[in-house]
Amino acid sequence: MTEQHEALRKFAYQINYAIENYKPHGLSASSFSNVLIGGLGGSGIGGRLVKTIFNDEFPIPVEVVADYTLPAYVNSQTLVILGSYSGNTEETLTMFEEVQKRGSQMLILTSGGKLGEWAKSNNLTTYNLIPGFQPRMALGFSLTYLVQIFAELNGSSRTEELKKISGLFEETGSYEADATEMFEQIKHKSKSKFVVLADAALEAVATRFAQQIQENAKLECFTHTLPEHNHNVIESYYGTLDSVFFFLNSNANPRVAARFEFLGNLLAVENHKVIELGVENLTLAGVYQMIHRLDWLSLYVADYRRVDSLNVPNIASLKEFLANV
Repeated sequence: MTEQHEALRKFAYQINYAIENYKPHGLSASSFSNVLIGGLGGSGIGGRLVKTIFNDEFPIPVEVVADYTLPAYVNSQTLVILGSYSGNTEETLTMFEEVQKRGSQMLILTSGGKLGEWAKSNNLTTYNLIPGFQPRMALGFSLTYLVQIFAELNGSSRTEELKKISGLFEETGSYEADATEMFEQIKHKSKSKFVVLADAALEAVATRFAQQIQENAKLECFTHTLPEHNHNVIESYYGTLDSVFFFLNSNANPRVAARFEFLGNLLAVENHKVIELGVENLTLAGVYQMIHRLDWLSLYVADYRRVDSLNVPNIASLKEFLANV
């Protein structure tokens, strides 16, 4: 059992920790013109997920930025939420300095580092993450904090719902079994490119899965969102493709569901492998569960390929290179 496997089995612990250590920020969405969430990689995906989760109920625009720079509109009427698990992500630190110049109010998610120091010296509300995990394996902390932050901004609470969700992961055996079943269907294609097609409601989940396949399994994985995919990418689907396809369909829109049906039939002509993950009624619990199943799948692919799912040498080399530029 690897460190990554053990981290996944602590998903309930992460959720519970974020529930128990949440501190009210006392803010309301009505006091701001927009919200910006800044973060990259495993520290940024929580922002993409929470934006989608609250898409149908949040009253002001939300944008997620994974860059050094901020949009021109960010000002004193913008609430900025910055997340960096290590607290030393250089893009996020650059954003912090720019936000200070713009006069925006900030909330911080981190386990320490420079970001933690800067947050403390500026008396910023900070949501502490427990160190010792890989950032991509610490999503239970950040996503659960963000759900509570957004619920409070919206004048509501999701605490009881989150407590029930935590209970769903006290035992992970069923998720491991589901992931094993999916893996058995695709292991003969474990050297192929993975392509994840999602509707808008599951776009962030698809991105999360792609990131896990890329970092854990060291395998190319790409995402596309319907219906946009059908206006361009579909024209590359001729003949035999060296790809495994995953369909993530929330069934929120019957027209998009029909597009998934067409794609399934199209890919079946050449016997392409398609794994379909659909839901009839997407809930917050459903988002957590789908993420967890796919996280396990990424580790099984990594194990089968006999690659190191823990370390990321190319990313480490890049950071070393940038430190000397």
